[in-house]
Amino acid sequence: MTTEIKVPVLPESVADATVATWHVQVGEKFTRDQVLVDIETDKVVLEVPATCDGVMTDISQADGATVLGDQVIGTFSEGSEAAPAPVAAASAPAAATASVKVIDIVVPVLPESVADATVATWHVAEGDTVSVDQNLVDIETDKVVLEVVAQDNGVIGKIIHVEGDTVLGAQKIGELNAGATATATAAPVEDAVSSDEIASPSVRRLMTEKGLTAANVVGTGKGGRISKEDVEAAANKPAAAPKAAAPVAAPAQELGERTQKRVPMTRLRKTIATRLLEAKNSTAMLTTFNEVNMKPIMELRKQYKDLFEKTHDTRLGFMSFYVKAVTEALKRFPGVNASIDGDDIVYHNFFDISIAVSTPRGLVTPVLRDSDQLSMAGIENGIRELAIKGRDGKLSMADMTGGNFTITNGGVFGSLLSTPILNLPQAAILGMHKIQDRPMAVDGKVEILPMMYLALSYDHRLIDGKESVGFLVTIKELLEDPTRLLLDI
Repeated sequence: MTTEIKVPVLPESVADATVATWHVQVGEKFTRDQVLVDIETDKVVLEVPATCDGVMTDISQADGATVLGDQVIGTFSEGSEAAPAPVAAASAPAAATASVKVIDIVVPVLPESVADATVATWHVAEGDTVSVDQNLVDIETDKVVLEVVAQDNGVIGKIIHVEGDTVLGAQKIGELNAGATATATAAPVEDAVSSDEIASPSVRRLMTEKGLTAANVVGTGKGGRISKEDVEAAANKPAAAPKAAAPVAAPAQELGERTQKRVPMTRLRKTIATRLLEAKNSTAMLTTFNEVNMKPIMELRKQYKDLFEKTHDTRLGFMSFYVKAVTEALKRFPGVNASIDGDDIVYHNFFDISIAVSTPRGLVTPVLRDSDQLSMAGIENGIRELAIKGRDGKLSMADMTGGNFTITNGGVFGSLLSTPILNLPQAAILGMHKIQDRPMAVDGKVEILPMMYLALSYDHRLIDGKESVGFLVTIKELLEDPTRLLLDI
């Protein structure tokens, strides 16, 4: 049953009134005695409550319209289901809205070890048209970046949390109007009220009393119209704290024509900084060095790289030799393949090697699983996949979790010698460096050989000097005579 919503009977001295604020919209459900609309006269504001439960079917007089006493300004359908209204059916915007479904854009469920995340980058803006499976926003955790994709074709509605906001798992951060088009979503904007009608007379009087202007109040009504609740909210809003720009202004003036740029650290960069500082301050870290003659490996690689690539469809690099040598050395020195957990030493009977990978967001260490069971081609393919994932921001928590020993290769950037920092809770990390021709004494003669420095940083609480040096010498011997890797000697 359809029921009319009428303006209350006005006093004799009042000729007309104004529709101040509709508290419900077409299609919304309401309950009995809920206020549907405020009608404003020169002296008072009259509330029009619902006479029963129902659903709003039509609003014929919008906010700001001048109306007479007992005039029909809308209709509703009694009960929980809306009855089709002829006027609404003839309305093009209403028909377009009926086909639009609002889908929440939410943060993915975070792993148990991750408490919160940060909105890293929105790839779309409000009003943008998107397609299904399009990446909408990147969510950054301490270790990985998660992509949130569109569940359907549509238009981006409200963006609730902007870049830099801290969010929780499954938290709503925006809305997608599924099935909408840019034209359809733009239509309601044309119905926005003009600046002269942004607030009713009583609301304007209230703003004057509170010392506010329309620029200080955010309107939540249709077309940005300001209600009394908006004015009260703006008046009760605590005064903004003094901006921190003033202290920064003084140094900026001293720079003269020079400029500087200040950007906040990303969550990943802050986590890297925290973990590196923790490793430095909570371990008895020591570094031992050695050098390797890379000529045997370089000759072997030169001889077989084309055949290797043709057979295995992957290039033969140096990292597969490094991983093979490290895996064999870990078998011979199980203390290096261990970690400290409280007062216990945990010896790992498997070989998961973390490979340091440089990404646009910072250094990460994805894990190559069960390296002892991989062939040279398997190692090369595994490292390539991890590098591509790191570059594209596709690394998952599973890729980053665990790892018993880390290899970092600063040589690809030209580093000649460095002291790598431990990757907690691991007990050791191996640094590889630039291969450089140097004069070396060989059998009483000087030869020019391609040499590379090795650096092993280790936790002296767990690994003694003898064990660390023996481990590094083993790697040196295996790399200088790579056939030993094949013969297991």
